[in-house]
Amino acid sequence: MATLQATGLGGVQIYQLQNAQTGNADSTNILDRGGHRGVVLLQITSTVGGTPTVTVNILGSVDGTNYLNIPYAVHTAPETVAVASFAITTATTSWYTLRRDHGWRYLKINMSANTNVNLTSDVYIGQ
Repeated sequence: MATLQATGLGGVQIYQLQNAQTGNADSTNILDRGGHRGVVLLQITSTVGGTPTVTVNILGSVDGTNYLNIPYAVHTAPETVAVASFAITTATTSWYTLRRDHGWRYLKINMSANTNVNLTSDVYIGQ
């Protein structure tokens, strides 16, 4: 697992947490956003096989060791904040806004109850 350090924020930076990852595990990479406290966009793209389902948790940490679900809003309801896990059951691409000024530094995705789903997750950070 690699920790991706957010540096050189002079425009939009893209960091990949996972690439076509399957199974029940944390994302291949962890993002360390450092001191950036602005809005972060998370894009999750799924590819699926037969009878697909996966439970996804968006996890943040202040110390890189202890992770909790963090607040997000889906792009279709940008002012409705959630912290719960969610299921993906189709091939889709979804955007999640990770709210500004919330107390996390490290970010990862956790997949559980995974049956025939591959996830690719990209994080977009701007100024």
